[in-house]
Amino acid sequence: MSRLTELLRQARKADKQLGDDLEKEFAALMKRRTFGLVFEQHQPEAVELPGRAVRRGDKVRVLPPRGEVKQGDQRLWRVEQIERVDGGRVAHLLELDAEEPENQSVIVDDLVVVAEFNDRIYPGLVETGRVERGGDKPFHTVINAENYHALEMLTYTHRGKVDAIYIDPPYNTGAKDWKYNNNYVEGDDDYRHSKWLAFMERRLEVARELLNPDDSVLIVTIDEKEHARLAILLEQVFPEARIQMVSVLINPKGSSRVGQFARSDEYLFFVTFGAAAPVPQVLSPEWLGTRATTTGQIRWVSMIRSGTGVARQDRPGMFYPILLNDTDGTFAGVGDALAPSADRAQVSVPPGTVAVWPMRADGTEGRWQVGPETARTLRDAGFLRIGRFQGPQTAISYLKSGEQEKVRKGVFGAATLGEDGHIEVDGLAVGVSRRVPTTQWALSGHSASEHGTRLLSLLLPARRFPFPKSLYAVEDALRFFVSPKPDAVVLDFFSGSGTTAHSVMRLNKQDGGRRQCISVTNNEVSADEQRGLRSKGLRPGDDEWESQGICDYIAKPRVTAAITGRTPEGEPIKGDYKFVDEFPMSEGFEENAAFFTLTYEAPLSVRHNRAFERIAPMLWMRAGSQGRIITDLGEDGWDVAETYAVLGNLDQAGDFVARVAEEESARTAFIVTDDDSAFQMVCRDLPSAVLPVRLYESYLQNFMLRGGR
Repeated sequence: MSRLTELLRQARKADKQLGDDLEKEFAALMKRRTFGLVFEQHQPEAVELPGRAVRRGDKVRVLPPRGEVKQGDQRLWRVEQIERVDGGRVAHLLELDAEEPENQSVIVDDLVVVAEFNDRIYPGLVETGRVERGGDKPFHTVINAENYHALEMLTYTHRGKVDAIYIDPPYNTGAKDWKYNNNYVEGDDDYRHSKWLAFMERRLEVARELLNPDDSVLIVTIDEKEHARLAILLEQVFPEARIQMVSVLINPKGSSRVGQFARSDEYLFFVTFGAAAPVPQVLSPEWLGTRATTTGQIRWVSMIRSGTGVARQDRPGMFYPILLNDTDGTFAGVGDALAPSADRAQVSVPPGTVAVWPMRADGTEGRWQVGPETARTLRDAGFLRIGRFQGPQTAISYLKSGEQEKVRKGVFGAATLGEDGHIEVDGLAVGVSRRVPTTQWALSGHSASEHGTRLLSLLLPARRFPFPKSLYAVEDALRFFVSPKPDAVVLDFFSGSGTTAHSVMRLNKQDGGRRQCISVTNNEVSADEQRGLRSKGLRPGDDEWESQGICDYIAKPRVTAAITGRTPEGEPIKGDYKFVDEFPMSEGFEENAAFFTLTYEAPLSVRHNRAFERIAPMLWMRAGSQGRIITDLGEDGWDVAETYAVLGNLDQAGDFVARVAEEESARTAFIVTDDDSAFQMVCRDLPSAVLPVRLYESYLQNFMLRGGR
């Protein structure tokens, strides 16, 4: 029931004539609206938190007796008091949102905490496992959570940082495919469409805060049941965006519809922001109806760092000379990095050579994009190029990892090593051009049954998941936008079986990228399975129940299997990947993944630094999800990891700052203090390339401002 309907009911109960008059006026008002999408803003959704301990002041529901298969009491209660009775804990409850509230006493074990979407939440994360095969690559993350609250959490870690969102939301078919307020939405529900729209709008409004407004894309899949409403909703939520719909053939045989044509396709909405646009690709002949756009050329970029963190002191290890022969300007070698206090003018170079330093246009000392050892490796491979000889001002350029991989794959044709030591190519191979396809996609690789359901059965034998996407369909949709972004952050907050994370791994393997995917899925058990589990006396929160949920039973095992190349039973995965990159699935991927469960913290515990272990993974994600997570500050009260650092004891600030300066890849420093002057003092001493963040002020302020939305 919507909020307005509930208010009308209450008004009618108090004064029938007043209620009837209000309803007539509302109906007339709605008829006068002639534009936009009209739907009711339903009462805030609520999510049950079976793993959360019951505390005084909590909002709870009373669970049905064990063994009961029918849905229990859906009323909400406030815990007024908890006391011990005969060795057990009993909660005294007061009914919420009732004209004449009831009171009752219930054993705590028969209660479940409930969070409504207008409540303030203070999230944390608990790691539940990981798999590591990717060296220093960023981690993909899989988060077990209600996706609205997970999106709220990500506003602290990834606001404006996401390059692409791909989601496959519930299609609202009328079957039991999604819940609203813990109830499955049935096909005969009068509010089915408006509930779905309210459900989607809340999530899209938070998602827009995560997308990079200057260059990003939102991709949404849908079928015929809600595509028209979704199109208008996207226009209303994202008025500044450009929106295009693509039709994708996913079932060549067609899916029967009673009294209708068999359905063989579904839709993809591409919502683009800023400079985002589909990038022309080398397409196979199967992409029918495509049009040529541009012929790709190899892209060399300057070795001198631009943008942020460009000064010598930002990365001292990347300030070194590249040596050229002073007669003809040919490459002569790479020197070692200078100590931070060393004067480059005092550096002696071998006779007959000239040193090229990374000097910025304004005459200040900059830094190179890579360290000296990497520069030597690039030169040996032909991926470092010397420009026209101009003495110490000679331009130096190189190929980034994505371009290097294209060279290796022959995308630009045969590569040869030129006389001056860098690779030379003629452009794309003969007869090959880059194209952007039409809005009709009819590819065999997009078949959901063949490359969704059957592929998943190879990864997870004997485990079933309804209607998984084709791996290659998701991969293709993302490729047009993230192919030029080897470090892209991709988010899927309707993750389901984990297809999006799997497709990002495939893209990384194809071009040597370091993209990361954040996958969010709840641990919901299907309607049919719930009935069987309840009949056995099980409830959400019980180990056996949770082991059958989407996240634990499908998503996490699938991501693990894709990386390791082995099924959950330890057997090599049978079958081969197809299309763009063909290789045995048993080879797996050189990737890392970490698995988490969202927690709900008390703000007082956070402020007093008693929840650090659960806040810690969020700090790690904010710093790039790379390397180890700092979970304990130790006796010194500080620690420095690969990409970030945390200071809890300001008395140790000197040692902390010195250690941060030594860690070239550190980008963020979290300072735990309530004293603004102390925070500013530490900020002044940190390297300019390191972003200081004040804990827990930034965290608490972020979620306090979001409360009640």
